[in-house]
Amino acid sequence: MKITSTSCICPVLVCLCFVQRCYGTAHHSSIKVTRNQTKHIEGETEVHHRPKRGWVWNQFFVLEEHMGPDPQYVGKLHSNSDKGDGSVKYILTGEGAGTIFIIDDTTGDIHSTKSLDREQKTHYVLHAQAIDRRTNKPLEPESEFIIKVQDINDNAPKFTDGPYIVTVPEMSDMGTSVLQVTATDADDPTYGNSARVVYSILQGQPYFSVDPKTGVIRTALHNMDREAREHYSVVIQAKDMAGQVGGLSGSTTVNITLTDVNDNPPRFPQKHYQLYVPESAQVGSAVGKIKANDADTGSNADMTYSIINGDGIGIFSISTDKETREGILSLKKPLNYEKKKSYTLTIEGANTHLDFRFSHLGPFKDATMLKIIVGDVDEPPLFSMPSYVMEVYENAKIGTVVGTVLAQDPDSANSLVRYFIDYSAEDDRCFNIDANTGTIRTTKVLDREETPWYNITVAASENDNPGLLSHVAVGIRVLDVNDNPPELAREYDIVVCENSKPGQVIHTISATDKDDFANGPRFNFFLDERLSINPNFTLKDNEDNTASILTRRRRFSRTIQDVYYLPIMISDGGIPSLSSSSTLTVRVCACERDGRVRTCHAEAFLSSAGLSTGALIAILLCVVILLAIVVLFITLRRSKKEPLIISEEDVRENVVTYDDEGGGEEDTEAFDITALRNPSAAEELKYRRDIRPEVKLTPRHQTLSTLESIDVQEFIKQKLAEADLDPSVPPYDSLQTYAYEGQRSEAGSISSLDSATTQSDQDYHYLGDWGPEFKKLAELYGEIESERTT
Repeated sequence: MKITSTSCICPVLVCLCFVQRCYGTAHHSSIKVTRNQTKHIEGETEVHHRPKRGWVWNQFFVLEEHMGPDPQYVGKLHSNSDKGDGSVKYILTGEGAGTIFIIDDTTGDIHSTKSLDREQKTHYVLHAQAIDRRTNKPLEPESEFIIKVQDINDNAPKFTDGPYIVTVPEMSDMGTSVLQVTATDADDPTYGNSARVVYSILQGQPYFSVDPKTGVIRTALHNMDREAREHYSVVIQAKDMAGQVGGLSGSTTVNITLTDVNDNPPRFPQKHYQLYVPESAQVGSAVGKIKANDADTGSNADMTYSIINGDGIGIFSISTDKETREGILSLKKPLNYEKKKSYTLTIEGANTHLDFRFSHLGPFKDATMLKIIVGDVDEPPLFSMPSYVMEVYENAKIGTVVGTVLAQDPDSANSLVRYFIDYSAEDDRCFNIDANTGTIRTTKVLDREETPWYNITVAASENDNPGLLSHVAVGIRVLDVNDNPPELAREYDIVVCENSKPGQVIHTISATDKDDFANGPRFNFFLDERLSINPNFTLKDNEDNTASILTRRRRFSRTIQDVYYLPIMISDGGIPSLSSSSTLTVRVCACERDGRVRTCHAEAFLSSAGLSTGALIAILLCVVILLAIVVLFITLRRSKKEPLIISEEDVRENVVTYDDEGGGEEDTEAFDITALRNPSAAEELKYRRDIRPEVKLTPRHQTLSTLESIDVQEFIKQKLAEADLDPSVPPYDSLQTYAYEGQRSEAGSISSLDSATTQSDQDYHYLGDWGPEFKKLAELYGEIESERTT
């Protein structure tokens, strides 16, 4: 099959098509034939040999943007098997087949039905095949070919980044690069000049130029001055077809701004200025402004001002306002019209940022002359001193002179001056001032310990113009006199250990004095000589405004005395000296060997024998439990009392029957043996509880006297006789028990509990070495020995 194309319309394309066709024909003129041998089916012995047809390969071209009324002819497919009788059918498949490209299945002609755009799609891949129209069997193998969209100049160059904004320094050299612009063309850059762009400048000459090939914009003039013109609008054109007639073009705008450089020095608009300043102007205040102009901007226009000459250099100063670039003239010293009426200053303004490339345009500074005229005003009185400090003793009488202030009218009129104290509503008015002389006096008795310093403000005004006031601060120091006696620095809690030794320091005290240092320390500590010598403590002056409390004897006992009082005296070093008395309280406490206080409370004596608080609590709980058991037992006993049951059948037998088990001595319900247990405690003879008594018993006082005069044996015999003669007792014997031990023995007790009351020569100091368990015992025997020694 051959592929033929007749799409070449221009002479160049015709030549290319001719070359392609000739080359294709010459190259594919030989057809490769392959023999395919097949077996004859059903006894057929004939072998068919079908030569393989060869495709003539070529590319098809179709012009883009075809606007004709008829479909555009692309090319023709032809098979060697086609005899022109219509038995061959051509089929076209692939990209755009049937929609963009159609084929005549009989002739093989291919047409384009739509206008194509190469910028959207550059080529299409399709497949062609020839089949037998009758059998629909392929006559040739399927072949692939390409239809390329041929470019035409249908796209103008475009500046994708425009418009542009760019800056270039003023006074730049000619040819300084400003910016490079680039235009893009969507046409095929490999085919013809459709995408070949040339740049030109349409607007902006003669200031700027552009390179036709690279698009670089450059300055075209020397020394372009920003102060003359700052902004430029340059229009750049890009044209394809290498700039030839008929080419398409596009343009963009480049906005160029000249940036500032320091090429202009500052200039004062005038060479002479005049300024009026009243003499009442306050020191440090701004009295005027001056400004030099600079055509530059930003930091290139920054400048500083200075006073370089004149007779007012020491009176005035100048600073620069960075925002307004003005010189601010300030007053350094007060003005006085009566002394000097005018000043002359030479002020210079200079740039701070210099560009040495433009130093030939300098100097970058300028100077002007400023004349300052001092104005005369009516001034308030002027005090002789800026402030006053005066002194007065405390307790001085009312009306005591403290000091005098002086003010004068500085004007030539020299008016009289009046004085007064400017009190606020909260001030305590302790002073007054003579309106004519300015003498300050006290109005109250002052106390330095309450207020050691007073600050008052004295005002002065002219008699002719009371509205003009001047003020001065007056400080009054109150001097001290010795009017406060010394006293203890604080309340002292002094403790002495029971095991203290003579001469031992138990505390150190100090004193304070409300008076000043000269009338306070040094302090003297001593005991009151009017009192007898204290046998327990003494006082030692340490000569450093402190004193030590020392013990006079060995050992103290809380059981004997737990608090001691020590009167002391304190005097100061003032003239005359003042003294005061105080009483120190000393508590006796139990201490460890190292002097640490163990306890100072009296309840601690209960545990001094070695029992801890927990042990004491346990003992108390046991006692409470025992008492509860006893009360419960007595209650149960009383609730179970029953009368004796005596057998009525046999009254001769002394057998007593009980309903419960025997309980020993408790089973004596028939008799009251309380009196037999302790005859000394018997109060009265009680009745038998088992029978009703018929005989009146002996009176109480007779019984008591009888019991006290007899011993136990006689008492028992007496009771036995009474029982025998008593007709109301049962006619049988009964057993009674007696638990009385008798009176106290004359030999006395052998217990050691009272041994402390007897004299003994034994040394008990070794008990202190037996450990903490015997510490309290050692202290007790030590106290007893100390008391015997005393």
